[in-house]
Amino acid sequence: MPDPAPPTPLRLALQDARVEAADRSAVIVELRDAEAARLAMLNDSLEAVFGDIPKAHTDLFDRGVSGGVNPRLWIDAITHVAMGRDKRTYRLLTDTANGRQILEESADLAGMRDAITRYVARRIVQREQALSAGEIQVPRAKPGAWIAIGWLLLGIVLGAGGIVALAWFAVR
Repeated sequence: MPDPAPPTPLRLALQDARVEAADRSAVIVELRDAEAARLAMLNDSLEAVFGDIPKAHTDLFDRGVSGGVNPRLWIDAITHVAMGRDKRTYRLLTDTANGRQILEESADLAGMRDAITRYVARRIVQREQALSAGEIQVPRAKPGAWIAIGWLLLGIVLGAGGIVALAWFAVR
């Protein structure tokens, strides 16, 4: 059996570079897991806030932590919390017609919980004002919708009857 070739400087450097890359990947995964854990803790701390939302306004909010490369705690369809570059600072962000805006930044979980509580309260008041001004209308079934559903059901029944008749005559 031939002796293995002695490692060359390039092979040694490649081996070291691969070990360093693996270490960096592990650190990145750990940081991402830490981000998700911080957002999950914030989410848990919001249970009482979201439990107090009046039933008429619960459809405004859709809270939950999303995974992925950049984990986020979604408050509603346009607002979420993400971690800052330092992975310790919470950032409350909202999407507007003019782009994404930072509503609040805090390294403190209680501070961010308070900011989210204020945001939720403002959204509820905005909706109440819009409802009282008649800007938002509660969706109701329109009479035309019932007519369309009736036609759809009639079409299904006639189509099924046609298939049965076609099968009956094909067998004969």
